[in-house]
Amino acid sequence: METPKTLHEAVKFFSDLDNCNRYMISARWSDGQVRCPTCGSEKVTYLANARLWKCYNKHPRAKFSLKVGTIFEDSPLGLDKWMMAIWLIANCKNGISSCELARDLGITQKSAWHMLQRIRLAMRVGSFEKMGGEVEVDETYIGGKARFMHKDRREKMIKGRGSVGKVAVMGLLERNGKVRAKVIGDTSRETLHGEVKEHVEAGASLFTDQFASYRGLEQEYIHNVINHAEKYVDGNVHTCNIDNFWSLLKRGIKGTYVSVEPFHLFRYLDEQSFRFNHRKLTDGQRFSIVAQHVIGRRLTYSELTGKDGEPPPAV
Repeated sequence: METPKTLHEAVKFFSDLDNCNRYMISARWSDGQVRCPTCGSEKVTYLANARLWKCYNKHPRAKFSLKVGTIFEDSPLGLDKWMMAIWLIANCKNGISSCELARDLGITQKSAWHMLQRIRLAMRVGSFEKMGGEVEVDETYIGGKARFMHKDRREKMIKGRGSVGKVAVMGLLERNGKVRAKVIGDTSRETLHGEVKEHVEAGASLFTDQFASYRGLEQEYIHNVINHAEKYVDGNVHTCNIDNFWSLLKRGIKGTYVSVEPFHLFRYLDEQSFRFNHRKLTDGQRFSIVAQHVIGRRLTYSELTGKDGEPPPAV
């Protein structure tokens, strides 16, 4: 099914619930045949008045909507609002805050925040394929600056200098390819070497700064080091591309989200990585990719906030 190409087209198209349904059907089932999400049966019928489908097989929850089995499940919000939320977060370069989304859609900030976190789950496109060729590796720290904190919070959070009180993030960027970013527990040699070996194939050309924890990588890789105390570029040796990604990430966090809790940070990394990796696509293409990844994923509010008895994930 053809996807809208602009925000104006998307607003008009998804304001019609029938268009929303047709789009979701084409995204979930390539042949256009609706199947029961519980048993997989094709023996289903559409109940027009209730706007639900019913499965003829006998089992619990015989009636279902297109939201079942997706990140939309159990949401009282219509698909029209969900589609616009996906469009905005997939295409706003610096992201969109829950307050802004709430105003745009006419919903509460709490609902908008939950929507955004669920959409970020759909933007998490993992890969088992290792990077090769030329790969830039770098680490950074995410956290509030002391001068912007209230005195009481500053005394509680800042116990030292530099990275104290911040979260370590590692990034790997394949030149002319994609970026991967994840929260790490520390920046020790063991941790950084382990991440590099997990994501980069042996024999590839690595480009890092002079951070001591990267020493020893030359045993398995062609390790190129740039000393930022002297220069930032030396021919082909630099980390400018991954530095550019960090700039985009921090601009979004500081300018749009303002404050991000450490145990939710990985979701924002997934969001920024998705937009960076698909930056050459059109708005409609980015939207379509996210829409196709909403299936088989679910994130309840209890899981998100740790109210289900389990603490929110740290990474």
